[in-house]
Amino acid sequence: MVGQPPLQGIKVLEFAGLAPGPFAGLLLSDSGASVLRIDRPASSPSPLPTPDLLTRRKKSIAVDLKSPPGIGLVKSLAAKADILIDPFRPGVLEKLGLGPSVLCSLNPGLIYARLTGFRRDGKWAKMAGHDINYLAVSGSLSLLGRKNAPPTPPINILGDFAGGGATLFQGILLALISREKTGRGQVVEANMVDGASYLATFPRFALHTMTGALPRGENLLDSGCPYYDCYETKDGKWVAVGALEPQFFGELIKGLGLEGQGWEERRYDRGSWGELRAVLERRFKERTREEWEGVFEGTDACCTPVLEYGEMEREKGKREGDQRPMVTLRETPLLGVVKGRQGDAVTHGQGEGVEGEGYRGKPLTPGDGGEEVLGEWLGWRKRREFDVAGRGLVLKDKAKL
Repeated sequence: MVGQPPLQGIKVLEFAGLAPGPFAGLLLSDSGASVLRIDRPASSPSPLPTPDLLTRRKKSIAVDLKSPPGIGLVKSLAAKADILIDPFRPGVLEKLGLGPSVLCSLNPGLIYARLTGFRRDGKWAKMAGHDINYLAVSGSLSLLGRKNAPPTPPINILGDFAGGGATLFQGILLALISREKTGRGQVVEANMVDGASYLATFPRFALHTMTGALPRGENLLDSGCPYYDCYETKDGKWVAVGALEPQFFGELIKGLGLEGQGWEERRYDRGSWGELRAVLERRFKERTREEWEGVFEGTDACCTPVLEYGEMEREKGKREGDQRPMVTLRETPLLGVVKGRQGDAVTHGQGEGVEGEGYRGKPLTPGDGGEEVLGEWLGWRKRREFDVAGRGLVLKDKAKL
């Protein structure tokens, strides 16, 4: 029998932010945790949704963090929460009286999770930055890009999400395991510089081997090798080739109709790579991507279509475009992203899925569903334990920690 999601019953306070912090909260909510986002009060009577789209199953309350009753409300929530996510620059919550020394003393079991871009103790700690800057000083950006071209940032996947939010999520899970043993929470600190650098462990090691010792764009896995690259097809689309091993390369050559030309024997000859690349470029442009997909489907040629999310959304069944949780837990699956068929709880997660089905995020307006969560977490009711002041929630005088 399928059980509850693994983090069912875990209470999370997430201070509103963009990208990495909300992504950590999304991973927690998809795992079954109850995530309550703390927003700033709206400046108008009709609050607008925030730019954050990483809001699956989250709820919100608006709190004025410049008012003592607002601070009191957050302290009361932190005293009952399991996890708190701090997405701000170093020192912001400390100045508000909501730093870890205060909140962890109120709740020794609290896991106080903090995420920054640069290292807290590094030379750039007080500077503003974005994903591209964090990758730049981590060293990982220097590895990305083609020969004789500038380093190429991979949108903000590697820094914000992999090195930031997902890494913080991992640290939170480790702290939860530790709390099971010790009964105590702790401060968890992550930053995108160290996160991205750690993810680059293999290519960093490879810099001292034949695999990656050459300049950017000239190595085996960074577009230097002609049989590990992408090629344009007749219809202007692309295929990805990763035929590294001899047997896979042989299947590629066979599918392309290039047998008997000696490429199998010359595949390690770097002096021939330019010629081979030109041959592959010409051959792939002779057919459409769909035609090449038909040639290589079911083979070990390691040649696949480069799918775009638009077509995956349109052709979910054909393209395996149904979005799923990032990992399958057989007994306690994560919550579903799309609504699965009966019996699909193991592969699709459990639950009804969400609007947008993983392709369109749903904005969350400050205050959406938050009062309901206060009732679930603490049994609070409006005008009894809390009230609204200046469009933000405040702790009433009689509600004590």
